[in-house]
Amino acid sequence: MSNRTFYQKLVDSHTVARIDEQNVLLYADLHLMNEYTSPQAFSALGARGRVVRRPRQQLAVVSHIIPTHAESPRVIRDAASLLQAQNLARNCERAGIRLFAADDPLQGIEHIVAPELGLIRPGMVVLCGDSHTTTYGALGALGFGIGTSEVEHVLATQTLVYRLACTMRITIDGALPYGTSSKDVVIWIISRIGAQGARGYAVEFAGSTIESLSAEARMTLCNMTVEAGARAALIAPDATTFDYVRAHASSLDGAAWEAALEDWRDLRSDPSAHFDAEHRFDARDIAPFVTWGTSPDQAVAIDQPIPDETAQPTPEAAASLRRALDYMGLTPNRLIAGTRIDRVFIGSCTNGRIEDLRAAAAIVRGKRVAPGVRAMVVPGSGSVRRAAELEGTAKTLIDAGFEWREPGCSMCLAMNDDVLEAGERCASTTNRNFEGRQGRGGRTHLMSPAMAAAAAMAGCITDVRTLEASTS
Repeated sequence: MSNRTFYQKLVDSHTVARIDEQNVLLYADLHLMNEYTSPQAFSALGARGRVVRRPRQQLAVVSHIIPTHAESPRVIRDAASLLQAQNLARNCERAGIRLFAADDPLQGIEHIVAPELGLIRPGMVVLCGDSHTTTYGALGALGFGIGTSEVEHVLATQTLVYRLACTMRITIDGALPYGTSSKDVVIWIISRIGAQGARGYAVEFAGSTIESLSAEARMTLCNMTVEAGARAALIAPDATTFDYVRAHASSLDGAAWEAALEDWRDLRSDPSAHFDAEHRFDARDIAPFVTWGTSPDQAVAIDQPIPDETAQPTPEAAASLRRALDYMGLTPNRLIAGTRIDRVFIGSCTNGRIEDLRAAAAIVRGKRVAPGVRAMVVPGSGSVRRAAELEGTAKTLIDAGFEWREPGCSMCLAMNDDVLEAGERCASTTNRNFEGRQGRGGRTHLMSPAMAAAAAMAGCITDVRTLEASTS
């Protein structure tokens, strides 16, 4: 009788050869590239006289360095960024790799573009030179980030020398309380287990709470699991997964679809499977969460005070707290609610999908961005942008005073011209709040799209549960 986890089944089905007890040669169904982690790999490939082995199983997207201000055609004016984009275009043209460049109508963030094109399907192994490739676990695919030398190896062989991960299951049961979302769930989990709490593990999410989440909400959850140190995040495919893939994978005809379903329904951990670590949580304990520090695990519920060093378990943790509060300009034992903000950013591979934009629009409909706050929305792809415009979501956000931008990574990280100035405080739907992540000296508070929208209306971090969302 089989007693394998879902993760182990995916690895076994893609193992070309076993190298030793801890390492295998793993086959990749799909490899994604962007403009900043692929140039060295292509250069090394050329220097060795090698070619891309399977160009049709590669996809490239310009996303991190691209400006998002409204302009047609889109022009990358920063010389270094332009060179990166040009190098990617040249490399893709030579190798025969599909590229979504700056002016492609489907351009966007790789982790949003790939699923909406129907390229991510249950049972796949997907690699990318970006840590948030864990996103694809939401659709039952094993996705994880790789380094530049590994990108070269994948381009040349369509395989990767892969070190096996330990297994962890996180089970959450119960209905999410009013005002909470999958972003609150993942920040809450990270605050509970720590920024290294899943280091070395492939995490499988289970339980009735997870089953109730939409496919897009699951992507948010899996996307940010890497912030707990996880090497992968997985959710067993179910009807929600199948409906999402069916809606986006137009290339699968009836016969192919039925054959795929027959395989996908078996993609789950066996009842007797053993996990190296297990956590169980109750969804009723989750509230809207906000980060107060410079690590995603430094977070509190919106109605809770910022902690002080006396509550820290070690001197090292107390020192980390002091440094974070000094950088963030915050005082311990004060409520995080009411903290004034300068900027609001809604977007990123974590929360730049149409569902995220709808959640924000529901909060701001009929209201206005607070004076002195600059608020911007950056759709995760051209498809998301057009959908929001067609259904009126974009107009709601614009009418409320948000800047409506072109697709891209934007203010998630300071690799383009959407950056915070030193000392500016931002309510952000992104995934990392490290020092300088959104700009040198910038101060980032991670939260859900609804919470960020509420902060924009109030001019400060505020409890979204106190604002009435519109359903019209």
